[in-house]
This record gives sequence, structure tokens and C-alpha cells, in this order.
Amino acid sequence: MSTDKYNKQKHPLDLFHYCPKCGSDQFYIKNEKAKCCHKCGFVYYFNPSAAVACFIHDTKGQLLLVRRGKEPAKGTLDLPGGFVDMNETAEEAARREVKEETGLELESCKILFSIPNRYPYSDFLVHTIDLFFTCEVKSFNQAKAADDAAELIIANEKDIRIEDFGLLSIKQAIARIINAPIQ
Repeated sequence: MSTDKYNKQKHPLDLFHYCPKCGSDQFYIKNEKAKCCHKCGFVYYFNPSAAVACFIHDTKGQLLLVRRGKEPAKGTLDLPGGFVDMNETAEEAARREVKEETGLELESCKILFSIPNRYPYSDFLVHTIDLFFTCEVKSFNQAKAADDAAELIIANEKDIRIEDFGLLSIKQAIARIINAPIQ
């Protein structure tokens, strides 16, 4: 799906036609981030979903990257990470996602910064707040690509090329970390 289709959406909730509380089709735009049901009065606010991405270094200072195995941006480089589940802290999500995608247990995990993002998923544009972490492991020896990671890549930051990454927020984060312009 092209980004143009998303840019043509008039409202982030354009695909939602019925009230999620009562099922009425009297579900109208209230403002730029909410819809309101004229039948039951329910107001649904469209807030961003939380996602995590991890800069994982070993004791040699190398960085672990993944190659995306699924769309969007299938085949491009990425940082291990994913969406935060309900009743889970961002730190727990970072540890879980890293374990699912690489098999590694993190020694440490600390928040760095956040970047707002728009993530295309199943013909729907998910607004996210991407939380970036710096993480450490002793070694990448036991790492294995799994879940939606098609391949693991061990890199030195000086060898990283921003244009090899497919998702905009990841490119922005990489640019911050390696102090380089986005291509």
C-alpha cells in the first residue's frame, strides 16, 4: 500500500464507521483526534500505540540489527523491537521483543528517547510513539533470527548506512545515534 493512500485520509479514524460501544452508524468526527457517537454519546480518542526499538550492543561495542521478514519494509534493516502489549511496561516489551526476535536475554535496558511515527499495518495507518532503548548483552554468540526477524546482522556503528533501513522513525533514530544526516 502506498503512503499516498494514507495521506489522502481526512481523519485518522476514517476507517471506523460504527461506534465501538453501541454499534451505531451515527459515529461522527468530533475533532482532529476523536469521533463521537450521536446515539450513545461515547467519544473515542485516537491515541498513539506504544512501540519499542532497541540499540543492542555487546561488550565489544558491536550493534545487533535485524532484517525485516515482513511488511512494511520487508527486507530492509531494522532494530529489534515491536509493539507494547497491554499490561506491559515499555521495558518489559523491549526485553520480550528482543527475546522473541533474537533469543537473547538483555543485561541492561535503558530508555534513550522517543519519536512519533506512522506505521502502515493491514491497510491502516497506526500512529505510534516509538520508544528507543540502549541495551547490552555480553555476547551475540547465542543470537538466532526468529519471529519476524529474517536475519541478524552484527555491525559496527561506523559501517551503518541509514539508507539500508526501511522505516522512517528507525532512520531518524539511527541518524541521532551515529550523528549522520538522513538520506
